[in-house]
Amino acid sequence: MDDLAIQQFLHRTFEHHEIELETDEAWLVTEGDFPAIRAHWVDGTAGQPGRLDVDVVLDEERRIEDSFAGADAREALEAFMQQALHPLLAACWYATDERQLRIEAWEIGIRTWDVFAGSFALRGTGSEALNAPVQALDAIADVLKRESLTPVLHWLRLFASRTAAGVVRVEALLDNEPWLVGTQALAALTWPTHAHDYSAQALILLDVRDY
Repeated sequence: MDDLAIQQFLHRTFEHHEIELETDEAWLVTEGDFPAIRAHWVDGTAGQPGRLDVDVVLDEERRIEDSFAGADAREALEAFMQQALHPLLAACWYATDERQLRIEAWEIGIRTWDVFAGSFALRGTGSEALNAPVQALDAIADVLKRESLTPVLHWLRLFASRTAAGVVRVEALLDNEPWLVGTQALAALTWPTHAHDYSAQALILLDVRDY
């Protein structure tokens, strides 16, 4: 599956959600402007999975960058659909499906923020029997509410993995940058034990509410 086929897949996916995007070389754009989205597949090496890189450009200076692993591009696209599509649709294209994401209002500083949170999607052999810690979103909310956020769209990329031997690795990014307190909040959670390696990933977007 090459990048053109991936672009066509995304175009059909957005059409399914009644969003008509236009093709502009490698990008799919909204009425000739932002937001715009593109995806690029990178083959894996030495037996490692490949990677689907997804970019969503919000304006001239800001873009959301996310990546999804897979044995092939189709598997990585499935991960994108499961983990990130619906928060992006809600926050960037105002197409909200409350069955597919968690929607909340958080008070951060003096402002109210609409929060569009995708669920932690666990991937790995037998991971369908597992659940991410139920307090994960609350833990992230607690530390985020101590931040001073500018009144624009923000995004969080959250990742956790656990090996069968019990080694846990976590990472939190805020607007593409390492976010230490978020990483510490994820590390403090109890990730379920399992006989196989697994990983968990989630995307959360926050948009300041207009009054």
